[in-house]
Amino acid sequence: MSAGGFHVHGPHDHELEHAAAHSSTKDFAGRLAVATAVIATVGALFAYMGGLTQANAGLYKNEAAIKKTEASNQWNYYQAKSSKQNLSELGATLTTGDQQARYRQEVERYNREKDDIKKQAEKLEADSKHFQDVSEASMHVHHRWAQSMTLIQIAIALAAITLLTRRAWLSYMSYSTAAGAIVLGVLAAMHI
Repeated sequence: MSAGGFHVHGPHDHELEHAAAHSSTKDFAGRLAVATAVIATVGALFAYMGGLTQANAGLYKNEAAIKKTEASNQWNYYQAKSSKQNLSELGATLTTGDQQARYRQEVERYNREKDDIKKQAEKLEADSKHFQDVSEASMHVHHRWAQSMTLIQIAIALAAITLLTRRAWLSYMSYSTAAGAIVLGVLAAMHI
């Protein structure tokens, strides 16, 4: 209303001006809230994958230890057969006739049994090394997931600070940090 050079605002006009002045702030906060929700969702996926790879690494490590113990048992069994073979060789040396022939047969039997036991022990050692290597690779991937999750948490914290301070440049830092987290997540997914 203008009358005689005065411009009088009605209550509605004042609200429209106030809304126009603060609409960009609301849009900024809304965009930041959506971005933070997306970042948090990605973070939840990364956390799950990190936990999965850590659990798998532990399982592989346990399997490596079990195979190592089984290999050790086989080597002990091999040693026992070697001791019996040595005693049979001694018996064959000290005896003659049928006794000597029986001891020589035992020496041959122990020799054949030792070959099978040795092959089994070597296979178990190879299995143990394989599971150890797989465990270490899985832990490497776990560390990548953990690094990406750490960056996601930093990105969310930066988004919260951005919302409180209304500094647009902080939102770019938050987005950049989230992008870095995604790059690490992709590397983890590719087992790099």
